[in-house]
Amino acid sequence: MLATRIPANTVTATTKPAHRDGNVLRWLAAFAASLIGDSVYFLALSWAAARSGSAAQAGLVLAVGSVPRAALMLGGGVVADRFGPRGVVIGSDATRCVVILAMAGLLAVTTPGLWALVAVALVFGAVDALFMPAVSALPPRITGPDQLARVQGMKGLAVRVATVAGAPLGGLAMALGGEAGAFAVAGALFAVSLGLLAAVRVGPLPGDDDRKRQQNPAWRDLVDGIRYMRRNRVLASLVIVGAVGELGLTGPLNIGVTLLSSERGWGAAGLGWIISGFGAGAGAASLLLAVRGRVPRAGLVLVLCIALGAVAAGAMAYVPSLPLAVGAGVVIGLLAGLGGALVGALLQAASDSAYLGRVGSVTNLFTVGVAPLSYPLMGAGIAAWGLEPVFTVSAAVSVLAGLYGLASPALRRAELPR
Repeated sequence: MLATRIPANTVTATTKPAHRDGNVLRWLAAFAASLIGDSVYFLALSWAAARSGSAAQAGLVLAVGSVPRAALMLGGGVVADRFGPRGVVIGSDATRCVVILAMAGLLAVTTPGLWALVAVALVFGAVDALFMPAVSALPPRITGPDQLARVQGMKGLAVRVATVAGAPLGGLAMALGGEAGAFAVAGALFAVSLGLLAAVRVGPLPGDDDRKRQQNPAWRDLVDGIRYMRRNRVLASLVIVGAVGELGLTGPLNIGVTLLSSERGWGAAGLGWIISGFGAGAGAASLLLAVRGRVPRAGLVLVLCIALGAVAAGAMAYVPSLPLAVGAGVVIGLLAGLGGALVGALLQAASDSAYLGRVGSVTNLFTVGVAPLSYPLMGAGIAAWGLEPVFTVSAAVSVLAGLYGLASPALRRAELPR
C-alpha cells in the first residue's frame, strides 16, 4: 500500500539545510527573542499585579489576557491567510514592543492602578491571537518542504532555551530595575525580534496573489477553512489526535506533577528535578529532529509517541521514588517532544498554502485555549479521588488519541516530503 502523499507547498526547493540557512536562523532567533520576551513580560506583569492589589486581583490580571487570546485566535488565522503572515507577525511584534515599553515608562514615573495592567494584558492577549497563527504559517515560506521537520526540531530547541533563560533574565531585570526595568527588558526583546523578522526573506506560495484580491467576508473565510480541514483526512486526523493528546497530558504535566511532588514529600527540589527531566527529554527530541531533518513513517511514529508518552505519564503516579519519577519525566519529554514536533511538521506539509494561518489558529486554540481548562478539573479530581486514578484517566484520554490515529489510514501512512 502506498504511503499518503502530502502536497509540497513551497516556493522553491532548497538544497541548503535549515540549520545552515541564515534566513531560517534569523526567523528562529526572532522567535526565541519573542518567547524570552513573553517570559519576562509575564513575570513583570504578575509581580506588578501582586504589588498593586490582592492575590485574587493579581490572578484576575494574569487570567484576563487569555480571554482575547482564545476568543480571537481563529480570526487571527483568517487575518494571516488574507494579508500574509509576515506583515501580521511584524505588526504584532511592533504593537507588543510599543505597548510594553509604554508600560515601562509609566511604571518609571508613577504607580498605575490595576486598570492599566488589565489593559496591557488584554492588548497583549489580542495581539497574541494574531501573532501565533501567523508565525506558524511562516516556515513553508522561508525554506523547502524537505526542511519542515528540521525547522520544527530547531523551533523546539528555541522553546527550551527560552524556558531556561526567560525566568532568570526576568528575575535579574526585576532585581536591578524593578517592574519598570523588567517591562523595559521585555520591550527590548520584542524590538530585537522585530528587527530580525524585518530581515527575514519570505517567498510567495502558489495562489498568494489571488487570495489578496479576494473580498470574501471574514466569517466566510473562517468557515471555509474549517470545511477544508474536515475534508482533508490527514489534517482532520492530526487536529483531533493533537488536541485530544494535549488535553490528556496538559493536566498531569502542569498541575499533577506539582501535587505529586508535594504528596510524596519530594518538595520543590523534587519538582524541579522532574521538570528538568521533562525538559531534557523534550530537548533531546528536538535536537534529534533538527539533526536528522526527517523521520520515516512520520504519521505512524507520531501516534505511537503520543500513546507511549501517555502510558509513561500515567505510570508517573505509581513510581515509588524520585529518581524513577525523573526518569519517567525524561521519557515523557522525549516522546511528547518528538510527537509534538511531528504534529507541527505534518500540519504544515499537509496544508494548502491558502489555509496555513487558519490551520495554525485551530491547533493553537486547543493548546492555549482549551487544554488549560483541564487544570482546575485535574486539581479537583486529585483532591476527590487521589493521584493514581486521575493520572490514569488522563493518560487514557491521550492513549485514545493515539489509538484514533492508528485507526486512521491517512494519518498512519502520512510521510514528510523528501
